[in-house]
Amino acid sequence: MKAERLRKIPLFQGLSDHDYERLERWTDEIDVPTDKHLVNQGAYPHEFMVIESGTADVSHDGEHLADLGPGDFFGEMALLLNVPRTATVAATSEVTLVVMHERNFRAMEEEIPGDRPPCERDHAGAPREVRRPGDRSA
Repeated sequence: MKAERLRKIPLFQGLSDHDYERLERWTDEIDVPTDKHLVNQGAYPHEFMVIESGTADVSHDGEHLADLGPGDFFGEMALLLNVPRTATVAATSEVTLVVMHERNFRAMEEEIPGDRPPCERDHAGAPREVRRPGDRSA
């Protein structure tokens, strides 16, 4: 995916030109139709996704949890914690996604400078709480 489009996604704003060059190599763009399941609860993770355009529904055990739209992302927790998906995400409109496969997600986690990679920050850039296996803190 081209850097000029990645720069418009809040999650990736403020990175260096070199980081955008790497993100270009690490990301793909896919278009999915309405009602397509993007990830399924209980499945093992293989990718991290950011919604560039369109909308999606998040559910757990069939119960609606949230609505997602442009700039929202999902899939990072299962990859970070190495656990099955905790929710199902389904497109509620045609969706364009930025997709980063696990190998490239790991590269981003290691190579993007800063105290936390972009996926561990919220939309305002503040750190998100990420509990890893064995973390006994509250």
